[in-house]
Amino acid sequence: MKKFFSLIILITSALRLSAQVSVEASIDSIQIFVGQQAHVTLTAVAKNQSKVEFPQFKPLQYITPGVEVLDTKEMEQQEADNGYVSKSVIYTLTSFDDTLYYLPPLTVKIDGQSYKSKSLALKVLTFEVDTTNVDQFFGPKDVQDNPFQWSDWSLSFWLSVLMLVLMALCYYLYLRMRDNKPIITHIRIVKRLLPHQKAMQEIEQIKADKMVASENSKEYYTKLTDTLRKYIQERYGFNAMEMTSSEIIAKLTATQDDTALSELRHLFLTADLVKFAKYSTLINENDMNLVNAIDFINQTKLENEPVEETVMPQLSEEDQRSQKARRILKSVIVAISVVCLSLFAYVVYTLYLLLN
Repeated sequence: MKKFFSLIILITSALRLSAQVSVEASIDSIQIFVGQQAHVTLTAVAKNQSKVEFPQFKPLQYITPGVEVLDTKEMEQQEADNGYVSKSVIYTLTSFDDTLYYLPPLTVKIDGQSYKSKSLALKVLTFEVDTTNVDQFFGPKDVQDNPFQWSDWSLSFWLSVLMLVLMALCYYLYLRMRDNKPIITHIRIVKRLLPHQKAMQEIEQIKADKMVASENSKEYYTKLTDTLRKYIQERYGFNAMEMTSSEIIAKLTATQDDTALSELRHLFLTADLVKFAKYSTLINENDMNLVNAIDFINQTKLENEPVEETVMPQLSEEDQRSQKARRILKSVIVAISVVCLSLFAYVVYTLYLLLN
């Protein structure tokens, strides 16, 4: 008996559950004129997680002979009671033959089980034409232009205005750049004197000024040692102008033999005595030191160095700012020109679509 009552309870629960699953079909208009449209709404009520499969029709497929399905639109599901949802599909129908059509039940599969809706009817009517009074019918109308709609043209209009503003700005920037004359710089290649040539020119000037026979020995030795210091600085690459005579000799000893420096050492010693100890020299001693200076230059000179020098231009801060401003103006003008061309192409394409 217990098993019998349990079976009764299970059957009752299954019937109650199946009773809550339903499929309904409705039509918005039971009669239409030829070529008009009617809408059939197919609704299925099932559990939220249930798999619901509605009938699928291709465009212009017949739902029944004489009635075509134009479109199928699935609606959003609606919440129902006790965890159930309502799902709907709308079928758009039309017909071109005037008669009464029987629309068969539509089958919906819910979790693999088929449920059928009720059948529907659709009456298609035709227009009655009074062929006895043909004067009341009018011939075909001429082609009429579509009414002007600002919404269709507004985007093209405002983009055209924006393009004109950008073109005016571009022209203004061009005038600014044209008025701001470009800075033309040239890289100069000049001939330079080699260190020994400069030194020999200064020694020749000392000779021309007859400083060897001058009573002012201090000025003579100052000129002569300064000439040698400049030559040594350019020839050997250390700052001889800021060094003492002994420091110069010590620096040169690392690169020259002592024999070549002995006469130079004597020359610097004599010059230091004249400049700082008020030592008096004779003319022949001055001549000998001048000859020693020339010999040192000839023994240490380098004649294979390049005699041409590239002089790079040095721009002032104002010129550099001017060049930077021109580069910025050029970049902005190019960017605005690209935007204007893009806007022009888009506006022309839009107008073509509107006029055709």
